[in-house]
Amino acid sequence: MKLKNVLIVVKDVERSRQFYHDLFGLDVVLDQDGNLILTEGLVLQEERIWKMFLGKDVISENNACELYFEETDLETFVRKLETLYPSVRYVNRLMTHSWGQKVIRFYDLDGNLIEVGTPV
Repeated sequence: MKLKNVLIVVKDVERSRQFYHDLFGLDVVLDQDGNLILTEGLVLQEERIWKMFLGKDVISENNACELYFEETDLETFVRKLETLYPSVRYVNRLMTHSWGQKVIRFYDLDGNLIEVGTPV
């Protein structure tokens, strides 16, 4: 068995596609009408579809999981984030852990938690 994808729920799949392309360079591999598979195995699924499958409400900013990305030039990434998405909500701005890793945590446009850190 092998893990193929990680799926996150979004309100507007096109807006989220643009967000993940702008910041992380992810491109569409497959578009299935409200369900986009992006490079690196990230799947964006529209909230209306997810709610139909589950029959339950989606809880935004639940802080139960995060998407983790690594970036060697984190300062440049932070400038890009601040320029392209100035209203993004931060969990923590750029900081350095005691072991030397720099990280930033923020929510995407739909409250999915993202961490970007320098390689460990």
